[in-house]
Amino acid sequence: MSAAAALWLTIGAIGLYHGLNPAMGWPLAVANGMSEHRARAVFATLLPLGGGHLAAMAVALLPFAWLTFYVEWSRAIRLGAGALVLLFGLFLLVQRRHPRALARIRPSRLAWWSFLTATAHGAGLMLVPFMLKLCEAQPGQGDAHATMMATLARSSLATAVAVAVVHTLAMMLAGLAMAWAVYRYLGLKFLRSAWLNLDRVWAVSLIAAGIAGLVTTL
Repeated sequence: MSAAAALWLTIGAIGLYHGLNPAMGWPLAVANGMSEHRARAVFATLLPLGGGHLAAMAVALLPFAWLTFYVEWSRAIRLGAGALVLLFGLFLLVQRRHPRALARIRPSRLAWWSFLTATAHGAGLMLVPFMLKLCEAQPGQGDAHATMMATLARSSLATAVAVAVVHTLAMMLAGLAMAWAVYRYLGLKFLRSAWLNLDRVWAVSLIAAGIAGLVTTL
């Protein structure tokens, strides 16, 4: 398996992990279905939750994509990004309290809630080391500096968008599958008896992503 294929698989796997994490919103889909007594209501939350998550990914990834214009600083940028993700993971591991502002957002504003939740949890930051590795310049693609800069700029922005889309689609698939399973088969009793608190796992995942970014750059 090529390095690029492994990176894309990792991005998809992180999306599945985010989708299965209750913090990213699938319990809201179950609640929506239960309150309206319709299966369609579960699916109605898919686009708002996914759209908010996609926006959070884009906000985190696109600035780093623009930074790769500066080819001579690409190594320093990747090291800085890995360190940032690592430090954010350590912060979440120590500070486990959720921002109070998230509790004051009405359920009708699912996309806004999803965006703020994913941003507060550093979901987009987790993808930055993998996106930068995909964006790094490949040798032998051109000799002229201007040509290389233009090619890198296009590929970086396109890759950032592709990473956000692939990740979000995987997240939506996993979240919808979990919400449908609970709504249709497992019921609310499952949530009371098998609730998973993944905050500490999430923080460790960020730390692992940061370390991966640093190791692949050094």
